[in-house]
Amino acid sequence: MRISRREFVKLMGLAGAAGMFPSSIFAAKRTPGDLYEIPKFGNARILHFTDCHAQLMPVYFREPNVNIGLADAYGRAPHIVGKALLNHFNIEPGTIEAHAFTYIDFDEGVKTYGKVGGFSHLATLVQQLRAAHGPGNSLLLDGGDTWQGSGTAFWTRGKDMVDACNLLGVDVMTGHWEFTYLADEVLENIKSFKGDFVAQNVKAKEDALFEGIPVHDEDTGHVFPPYTIKEVGGARIAVIGQAFPYTPIANPGRFIPDWTFGINDGDMQAIVDQVRENEKPDAVIVISHNGMDVDLKMASVVTGIDAIFGGHTHDGMPAPSRVKNAGGTTLVTNAGSNGKFIGVMDLDVKGGKVRDFRYRLLPVFSNLLEPDQKMAAFISKVREPYLDQLNEELAVADETLYRLGNFNGTFDQVICDALTTANDAQISLSPGFRWGTTVPAGQTITMEHVMDQTGMTYPETYRREMSGEDIKLILEDVCDNLFNADPYYQQGGDMVRVGGLDYVLDPTQGFGKRISDMTLNDGTPIDASKKYVVAGWATVGSKSPGPPVWDQVADYLRLQKTVKIDRLNTPKLKNVEGNPGISSYRSS
Repeated sequence: MRISRREFVKLMGLAGAAGMFPSSIFAAKRTPGDLYEIPKFGNARILHFTDCHAQLMPVYFREPNVNIGLADAYGRAPHIVGKALLNHFNIEPGTIEAHAFTYIDFDEGVKTYGKVGGFSHLATLVQQLRAAHGPGNSLLLDGGDTWQGSGTAFWTRGKDMVDACNLLGVDVMTGHWEFTYLADEVLENIKSFKGDFVAQNVKAKEDALFEGIPVHDEDTGHVFPPYTIKEVGGARIAVIGQAFPYTPIANPGRFIPDWTFGINDGDMQAIVDQVRENEKPDAVIVISHNGMDVDLKMASVVTGIDAIFGGHTHDGMPAPSRVKNAGGTTLVTNAGSNGKFIGVMDLDVKGGKVRDFRYRLLPVFSNLLEPDQKMAAFISKVREPYLDQLNEELAVADETLYRLGNFNGTFDQVICDALTTANDAQISLSPGFRWGTTVPAGQTITMEHVMDQTGMTYPETYRREMSGEDIKLILEDVCDNLFNADPYYQQGGDMVRVGGLDYVLDPTQGFGKRISDMTLNDGTPIDASKKYVVAGWATVGSKSPGPPVWDQVADYLRLQKTVKIDRLNTPKLKNVEGNPGISSYRSS
């Protein structure tokens, strides 16, 4: 049963009066009813959401209990979870913010607070936040990963999200999973987008330029404008775009064969210098899809950036990190995922500089925000042709099914178990994607939930033989991506998910030395020279021959009826005791 906003606010007020939700430094003695009341500050309001992964409807989304940081990242945002995160940001346990920003008591919290996100609720909040600061005084940024992650986005090739963002009023965006459609489709979607698509680090290959492919600037090779200038609150604000640097490596380069990517921090510095010299802006900000650790490093070496609004790693950070560099200080933010949060940075910009700021990352609780009727009508129209598919009931979740975390989430385990079952395999491998919604315990798993976990343009499955040595190399390679001490060698995402396989992991070791003691589920040691039948999906190179993974997962769920994870193939960890990036860890 859905309660009204008024009933919800009244309930929360009574709960607060009864001492059930104590006030905190972060909450400043507020109740959920005034969660969205932000005192006006400065003259320019920057609104930022990212990594919504095409979630037009409200969803459940559980924050991670594992996000391990090592070396310089130890104990530093975003590598803090649970109680460590609450302590770091002075958030009182048991509050609405504690539920929003951590996994703690998730199952109980969803019974009280309900779902998050949904574009009709997000639209209402955006309108409120813009109106409170006055016309012409705000800017809405979209950090990318917007056109992918749902059934309707897959079936419409991202067009549903382009239209939704136009209706939402997005001013500027950059991309990542946007580039997993074909290049012509990407360009067509950008043409339909009413805002500016910016990316300083996406250029055309020389031979492609010679052949005359469409680009923004033939002299520089930029496929898209590297930046745009916006008038906000009487100030000139430059917005530079930074798309995901590893797109052709982490995703199929065959979809976008004529474009190059990269971190390109030297080019970023050149663009910042050029913009400051030629455009004379009052502020320079970056809309980034680097991932937070990469943003933190870039902020330390590139000068002249006032703030980086980051995405990719799905880190819901309640406050920005202040990074010092040779030119001053850069603020680095990251605004979570799935439409669950919107960042609000109010800037006091005068005399050609940012004098001060205020920042809040607001959780979007659908029970607290009335849906915008125009957006709601659009969403209903988009979804209507697909409702029979989306609403098919497959099974019931006996425990909460989630994904986000460094190692197997429970929904990842469902996918892995489905792969091993459907392909009669000993071992299964599934990518460590961070996108995918949550199904609370006791709720029905629908085909829409399956598409939320698997809806992408290279979903084909495979069944092949691999040697024990090859399997270890795969695990070591992905592990190095996750735990490399240099953020510039991290591609985001998490450890490859496994089924039928256990292992020991020491993330503090170097390449080739982190993985040991690999065994099958029955305890049989993996022999480096022996061949094993392995099933998987989402190959980045050539297209795999098998059916889409969602077909195999749906068939598996239909047979299960009720889903309980008896064995979670998470690794046994070494040398991470006391690490604030791990809590309530469950190993096989």
